[in-house]
Amino acid sequence: MHQKNKSDFIYGTRAIIEAIEAGKEVDKLMIQRDVNNELTSELIRTAQQHTIPYQRVPIEKLNRITRKNHQGAIAFITPITFASLDNIISEAYGNAETPLLIILDRITDVRNFGAIARTAECAGVHGIVVPSRGSAQIGSDAMKTSAGALSYIPVCRSMNLKQTIEELQNNGVQIVACTEKTNDSIYDTDLKAPTALLMGSEEEGISPEYLKMADKHAKLPMSGNIESLNVSVATGVFIYEAIRQRSIAD
Repeated sequence: MHQKNKSDFIYGTRAIIEAIEAGKEVDKLMIQRDVNNELTSELIRTAQQHTIPYQRVPIEKLNRITRKNHQGAIAFITPITFASLDNIISEAYGNAETPLLIILDRITDVRNFGAIARTAECAGVHGIVVPSRGSAQIGSDAMKTSAGALSYIPVCRSMNLKQTIEELQNNGVQIVACTEKTNDSIYDTDLKAPTALLMGSEEEGISPEYLKMADKHAKLPMSGNIESLNVSVATGVFIYEAIRQRSIAD
């Protein structure tokens, strides 16, 4: 079993409440399913006030993380400060730059996430959007695999990915779904416009709901016997194709 880095989480209901109120950035919060007391209710209210996602989980899941007296609550701390999507878009437009963002749908592997963040930061991507649930934990392991890139590239946590996609579209950003379920090649897809590249998990791809919402679908041509690339590698190819097209246009 993979052991969580102890610096990545805190436990104990009161300790978590105080940490949140002190301004600690909490990535995820787990609360024991069958604990319903006044202090737990206060923790839930505090999490909701700070738009922190939480899950009710069985005690066995908490015990796998720590055997200490967690009191039915564990919070995962992130070393980054989550950014506002509005600020990311406004800053790009304000700097007379064409927005380029990455949306990660159910990318749960920390190493893939870190590698994507590293490539995105090196390429000048304006920001990464991750869902509040079903995404990689952004802790010390992610920071390490990103080679520190997560200290620089803005990461936006979306509480509702459907609404976030709609918000991007309303701000003139096209959603390009990177999927094998299309005949359109990346090299025939215009990425010079404001763009958010939507990447799905290696196991299940992009959620059908988001595929339908996308403005364009694009795939990487594959000539070998293996049908797909690692998601971090594929993301890098898409990013640099967008950079290539924009450099020619300039």
